[in-house]
Amino acid sequence: MAHRSRPHVTIPAGAAPPSNPSPSAHDQSLSPINLWADRRNPVYTVHTPSSPSLLSSSHPGPRISLDVPGRPPSRAASAYEYETSRLSFPEPQLHRSSSQRTPYRSTSTNFTHRTSRSESVLTPDGLLTPTQYSISGESSRPPSFFENTPESISRDLSTELTELSNVEEALRKFQAGELPDAEWYRLVSPSVREVLDKKEVQRQSILFEIIKSEKDYVADLELVKEVFIDPLMNTLAVPSSRVKNFIREVFFNFDEILQHHQKMLTALFARQREQHPWVMTVADIILDNCLEFLAGYEEYIKHYPIAEMRHRSEMRRNTKYQYLVQQCSLDPRVRKRDIITFISRPVTRLPRLQLLLDNARKFTEPDSQDAEDIPVILGILNEFIRSTQPGIEAAEEKVKFWSLCESLVYQKGEIIDLDLYDDTRSLQYQGRLSRKYKSEMNYHWADLHVALLDNYLLLLKPDVRSNDGRANPPTRHHVVSRPIPIDYLRLGMFDGPPENRKEKAEDGGLGLLDRVRPKYRQMFPFTIYHASSKMNRRYTLYAPSEQVRDRWLTAFNTALDIRRYRQEGNMFFVTHVINDGFFKQASSYTSGNFNGAGAHFTGRINAAIKFSSTAHKFVAVASSSGVFVAQKGEPAFRKVLSVYNPTCLVALHDVNKFFVLHDQGLYAYSLDLVARATLGIASTENAEASKERIAGDVLFFRAGRVGSRPMVLYVAKSFLQYNLYALEVVNSSDLHINPRRNTNGLFSFRAFGEPVSIPKDTLDIIMFRQRIVICSDKGLSLVDPTNLSLSAKSTLIPDFSDADFNNNLPMMTLKSRCASSKPLGIVRCDSSDELLVIYDELGCYTNKYGVPTRSSGYLRWETKATSYSWRGEHILLFSPEFIEIRTVQTGKLVQVIEGADMRRVDVGLLTSDKDLTTLVAMKGREEQGLVVDTLQELVETTEIRTTRSSEVPGMFDDFEVM
Repeated sequence: MAHRSRPHVTIPAGAAPPSNPSPSAHDQSLSPINLWADRRNPVYTVHTPSSPSLLSSSHPGPRISLDVPGRPPSRAASAYEYETSRLSFPEPQLHRSSSQRTPYRSTSTNFTHRTSRSESVLTPDGLLTPTQYSISGESSRPPSFFENTPESISRDLSTELTELSNVEEALRKFQAGELPDAEWYRLVSPSVREVLDKKEVQRQSILFEIIKSEKDYVADLELVKEVFIDPLMNTLAVPSSRVKNFIREVFFNFDEILQHHQKMLTALFARQREQHPWVMTVADIILDNCLEFLAGYEEYIKHYPIAEMRHRSEMRRNTKYQYLVQQCSLDPRVRKRDIITFISRPVTRLPRLQLLLDNARKFTEPDSQDAEDIPVILGILNEFIRSTQPGIEAAEEKVKFWSLCESLVYQKGEIIDLDLYDDTRSLQYQGRLSRKYKSEMNYHWADLHVALLDNYLLLLKPDVRSNDGRANPPTRHHVVSRPIPIDYLRLGMFDGPPENRKEKAEDGGLGLLDRVRPKYRQMFPFTIYHASSKMNRRYTLYAPSEQVRDRWLTAFNTALDIRRYRQEGNMFFVTHVINDGFFKQASSYTSGNFNGAGAHFTGRINAAIKFSSTAHKFVAVASSSGVFVAQKGEPAFRKVLSVYNPTCLVALHDVNKFFVLHDQGLYAYSLDLVARATLGIASTENAEASKERIAGDVLFFRAGRVGSRPMVLYVAKSFLQYNLYALEVVNSSDLHINPRRNTNGLFSFRAFGEPVSIPKDTLDIIMFRQRIVICSDKGLSLVDPTNLSLSAKSTLIPDFSDADFNNNLPMMTLKSRCASSKPLGIVRCDSSDELLVIYDELGCYTNKYGVPTRSSGYLRWETKATSYSWRGEHILLFSPEFIEIRTVQTGKLVQVIEGADMRRVDVGLLTSDKDLTTLVAMKGREEQGLVVDTLQELVETTEIRTTRSSEVPGMFDDFEVM
């Protein structure tokens, strides 16, 4: 073999020395070469020196240059040049999968020297640190140029093939979850790591961390379903009646989020298998999936505070659920993590992904595709996280509100439906306020917790329960005063001067020095009151500072505005004005005999009905000066019957009767003649001539159908007693066949059974199915109208005859309250056999036999009712200033209508069904010394249901579709 000269390496000026220079010049000339990785796997070359004198200690490091061929080989190749020519060592052609031929673009060609593989090792954080080079216990001296023989190249090729096989197997195990502590540098062969600089090592480590964190995240979501959700469905830890709803509330749309991330993880694994170890980009995959799963994340993140609250609430009250969670935590995959950690994973995932992508951006070359996609993703995630914050805060406020609701302790006996768990319910403001009570000797202060909801104001007394052994015992809040509906809340003084409150000593009592020289704290008062009980339910509360008082004032005004707007847009009943201006009465400042010049005086509206005849619809109104009738929609009324002070009207269409009760007695008229007189076809004298006197001294009457019979029931006063009479109305067609009078002297009526004596305190008669209900101060009794004599043996409702008052305090309380109230009627609950008994101040539920139900609880109205109306699912309670609208099933207050001198005026018709119409008269404006009496109808609204255009047939029939 011909002798060849020793090769020299050209070291240009300015080259940096190695981190661990060898004292030997010979070793310095043979230092390992630092290779910079390019995405296209360029061929690396080192130029030899032109003079041996350059191999001195002042220039120990070689100069690295980069030549990028048009089509790079599968692996990097390097060659040393002689002085006169370039010598390239044989490049082994390693045919690898596409995962080993990842392109890597770089426009940079000048790089400074960095520590080579022989001088450094890769730490777990991806950084290279200098170390002493050693292989298999051999000398730490770097291999010389002469050791690169064909035999050594063959050994290197075999080693590289083994490394490639190990890397592929390690990657497979990582994706299969068999390498839980895998890091990028552990899955990369040393030969690959040699060609990567520090920046690319950092970037690859971060991209690997993104994939690894996604794999762990998907595993945790799958773990939740296997370890927690499935056992919940298959056990009775949560009752079967609510387990599905509970899972929905706690885990919400877990499945939806899991499906999105399983899809993204599959794409990331495929990209990793294709491009490992030099993954070019993952941002495109994340961007595509990010646009799909953000909607699901928005729902989950906003719901998360509610989910956590539901779980904690169930843990507090359900021991079976506690045991199930403890057993699930024993699964080794859980790794002692709480269930809260798992359900909060979707909340923290996007911020974690955002942080990883932001770190990857710092180590990404400007010409990379990631340099374009990552900022787009970061912008989307930043905007998304910012947009979800209000929703999270709203959910947290709702959680605080629900925690308050669960802590409420009500007074026993009263049924209060605050509608706390409605979706629109919210806590407007809450805080500590004080109240001053007057005792026999002096005033004393009490601290209250006041909660202002959007529908009620709650005055609560905090009570910390310290006997359960927990570190942070829950606080119970006792309702010390009946909640005030926002509809009835009124604001009083908010600018009063501060008052002094004597401070107590820290030990809870007043020391000797405090008695001599007590400390005082200023308290700032404000006043609120109940609109229906201005004096009895008036509260003066004290705030600790003027700023707090101002905040309460703002909160009250906000709550009142919100309630008003919601009520205006969501009314269950709306008022439809029938007439406003025709009926006028004297004001309180004028005499009852007022006869103002040019003034139209009709008097107060006492009764009103709607009826139809001869295809026309009419409205009849009874005022103190007579009976006025007008066609529906017409503003002007015509006086048809000149009777004195009529108080009740009833029209029966099928028997052509128009009943009027006035001071002279109960009379019946021809309905057709009344209608014809209104239209001007007949004279009012003809209508008057058709009257038929039924009875005198009638206190009140009711007319309608009892079963299939048209009947009139009336109560007449006789000597020292009241009698109830029942008359059947004879059909008008029978009058032509047998026109003779009945035994009672009436043509159109005949007695039905014998009259019966009833209590003098009888207040009303109500139709109920096939029976009638007699309302008296003693209670309500069901009577068969076909045999009135059985009324004496009827059972009172509510029935307290078999009650054991010694062992049933709520029953005794209910009986006492019912005895002190005036009964108004009874209605049927549609969804059960229960009855709702209505009094002027309260209501109670009974079964069909009259026995109180619902633990003898009772409802208390906010205002004292004078009458009521039953309209489907609601009852309407009338008082002079308010109309309360409540649900029959629970007594929940849903609407309040406010007015002046309001009264129901269509109360004479017997009906076994729900009332179809409700007419109300109320005091209106004042004109020329007279007050206008307004007649209105309460019209029930229907819920607005949105319909998709595709569900409306023929919606686009008028459009031409090409």
